[in-house]
Amino acid sequence: MNDVKLVAVFAENKPGQVAHFTKIIANANLNIRWVAVTSSGPFGVMKFLVNNPDLAYQALKHEGFVAKLVDALAIEVPDKPGGLFAVADCLARHNVNLDNASGYIANNRAILVLEVPDCELARDVLQQQGFRVLTRKELPVIETA
Repeated sequence: MNDVKLVAVFAENKPGQVAHFTKIIANANLNIRWVAVTSSGPFGVMKFLVNNPDLAYQALKHEGFVAKLVDALAIEVPDKPGGLFAVADCLARHNVNLDNASGYIANNRAILVLEVPDCELARDVLQQQGFRVLTRKELPVIETA
C-alpha cells in the first residue's frame, strides 16, 4: 500500500495564487514539506506534500478549488552525484515511466518525490534494487535551529 499522497490543485496562473493556496493550508494547521508549481499559459497545477493530505484536500475543496489526491513515492537516496540517475535508471530498466520527479534535502537526507503510472510496481522494483521507499510518517522535515 502506498500512503504518500500529493495534493494537486488546478489554478489560474496569476499573481497571488501560491499565497492564496498556502494560506488555506496554513489555516488548516498543516505543514508543507514539498511544493511544485508548474504552469502552461493561463493555468497551472500546484502540488503539495503535506503532513495530512486528506485534510489539505478537504480544505481546498471547501474553498471551491479543483483538487485531487495523487499517489506518489518518496525515495531516500544518498546525497551525492548520481542519486537521481540511479533511481531513474532502475525504473527505466524495468520499463516504468517517470512522469514527474522532484526532490529536497532534509537533515542531510536526500528525498526524491516521484510520480509514476503504477506506484506499487515502482515500489517493488525500487525495493528489490535496495532503494528505501518511505511512508508518509517516515518523511523527514527540515529541522530549524
